[in-house]
Amino acid sequence: MRFSRTSKALGLAAVVAMSLSACGGGTDSGNTATGDTSKVITANNTEPENGLLPANTNEVGGGKVMDLIFTGLVSYDVTGRTVNELAESIETKDSQTYTIKIRSGQTFSDGTPVTAKSFVDAWNFGAAAKNKQLNSYFFDSIKGYDTVSAEGATVDTMEGLKVVDDTTFTVELAQAESDFPLRLGYTAFYPLPESAYADTQAFGQNPIGNGPYKLAADGWKHDVSIELVPNDKYNGPRKAMNGGVTFTIFTSLDAAYTSVQADTLDVLRDVPPSGLQNFTTDFEGRNVNQPYAGNATMTIPSYLPEFQGEAGMMRRQAISMAIDRQQIIDKIFYGTKKPAVEFTSPVLDGFSDALPGNEVLKFDAAKAKDLWTKAEAISPWPAGKVFTVTSNIDGAGNKEYITAMANQISTNLGIKAELNPVTSFKEMRALVNKKELTGASRAGWQADYPSLYNFLGPLYATGAGSNDGNYSNPAFDAKLNEGLGATSVEAGNKLFNEAQEILLKDLPVVPLWYQAVQGVWSNNVNTVQFGWDGQPLYYAVTAK
Repeated sequence: MRFSRTSKALGLAAVVAMSLSACGGGTDSGNTATGDTSKVITANNTEPENGLLPANTNEVGGGKVMDLIFTGLVSYDVTGRTVNELAESIETKDSQTYTIKIRSGQTFSDGTPVTAKSFVDAWNFGAAAKNKQLNSYFFDSIKGYDTVSAEGATVDTMEGLKVVDDTTFTVELAQAESDFPLRLGYTAFYPLPESAYADTQAFGQNPIGNGPYKLAADGWKHDVSIELVPNDKYNGPRKAMNGGVTFTIFTSLDAAYTSVQADTLDVLRDVPPSGLQNFTTDFEGRNVNQPYAGNATMTIPSYLPEFQGEAGMMRRQAISMAIDRQQIIDKIFYGTKKPAVEFTSPVLDGFSDALPGNEVLKFDAAKAKDLWTKAEAISPWPAGKVFTVTSNIDGAGNKEYITAMANQISTNLGIKAELNPVTSFKEMRALVNKKELTGASRAGWQADYPSLYNFLGPLYATGAGSNDGNYSNPAFDAKLNEGLGATSVEAGNKLFNEAQEILLKDLPVVPLWYQAVQGVWSNNVNTVQFGWDGQPLYYAVTAK
């Protein structure tokens, strides 16, 4: 750590280093080239949901691209430790006011300078209500956020951000938060060039960043591919070790798996269910199977009347206890995941598998049926209504596991439950964000930064940008804020786990399992490293 306060990343790094295992993997940053650095690497991806703006990208398809074409004050290495990128120093005496100095002489890919104003303006733009950015919530710790984010706000700059000079700015938070610097590697906190604001919609289609890569001319062919080339203006720790990265948009992971077998695709992050039984032998010496900071859940929106009040709470619990998670993991995912016992991830510092109330996440068909019957006595389930789970079917095993889960719910509760399939992840997210669901939806979270809070605040705090189900509980919000203001990481984690006890009663989502990445690569590239967040280190991949 290069800032002056203790951070959770230190604890996480130790956990990850002990728990991860990968075929031929390592734990360094991958900055030593061992192969042909001129060849373009190909990888799979999904079509980004929105234009490529830092404060409006909150899903993996866009995030993969953003993390390569932009860089922030810090980045995260393979183990989750923060590494200074544009930050020269991040200092504080009280964990409430931070002085941030950036390295001089840094530029965007078009040659314009990266200054303190590049960060302050981008953060203010992301926070302002009028700009309707999905990641707005990430700025809520900054003093003045509540003013600029209010509906109809006439102020669009946060009081807590001040430019001191070209390379220095200060950040004053609404309360002391000792882990604030750890968040600064996340997409929302990237800088923007002045040219972005002339037409942000157009900029999102052809962004100018400051990361190890830049978008090639006409590089984003929607629903087909995204072509990135090395950015010769970049001089940070993630220097490109190849001639570029081209993401191919696949609607079928089976097709992507076949492409890697044929050596026409170099890196596949997600092995489809059809390949899970044999991927270690199909790709001997060219595969990885490791846990990462991610989980899978099912969101049940609070705006659905049949899931409100006491009856709604019982129904949520009944559905959770009607699901045999281990059976699905064994039969669909060949044992490559672990059943969830709370809402975060076991690889994070502060994780607990013994939270009071987590029995609602354990399979118990008899108890599930009893809870459903009690809910019926309070408020009957609408006649003929089907419990649907909306999901894109272009992802790894989504169709298979949701169909199996729906069958379990139908059998154990005596209702009709089924998958509501949509073609793409983008289409599913549009339904979720418009609050147009008539049932549950598939969900999950890949950590933005290594912290329990990152799995709680952005997803379940009132008004949070990724709060898909519109969940709101003042007691939960208060406990989160108490945790953020704790005087130590350990004390904060204790309070965050107390906040989870509230979630275990309310069940705004049904936790399913913890994720592990199963990835493979072609004969054309050298060993591929996967990070603490389950993503390949694309910049470090070299061709043979």
